[in-house]
Amino acid sequence: MTLTEKAAYLKGLASGLALDETKPETKLINALIDLVDDIALTVADIDDELAVVVEQVDLIDEDLESLEEDFYEDDEEDDEDELIKITCPNCDDDIYIDDAILNDGELQCPNCGETLEFDLDCCDCDCDDCDCCEQEQDD
Repeated sequence: MTLTEKAAYLKGLASGLALDETKPETKLINALIDLVDDIALTVADIDDELAVVVEQVDLIDEDLESLEEDFYEDDEEDDEDELIKITCPNCDDDIYIDDAILNDGELQCPNCGETLEFDLDCCDCDCDDCDCCEQEQDD
């Protein structure tokens, strides 16, 4: 039973009692029933409007999700490829940085505050994939 149906039921009960309209108690009961009826109608209107708003928000959410897939998914994959994992020698915390931070030459560990310095001029690897190894081979 909805609120408006319950309010109508109360009105029917009150009219079935054949209360004396001249008594103050009857006037109070009728005023309260009218108030309950008005509140029930207002709540029903709010419920209807809310259902429309929820439907619109769901449509907006679907559209936004589609846009995110189209425009941001590729960017997120690119960002993940560009991140470099380093481990702080002081606290052994893994830190992910991008090339811009690496080119700055130093970074403070967000976990322990230790200053980490990066020397990009030479690396200690023996691979053939990095620039410094290629330069050593050319010399």
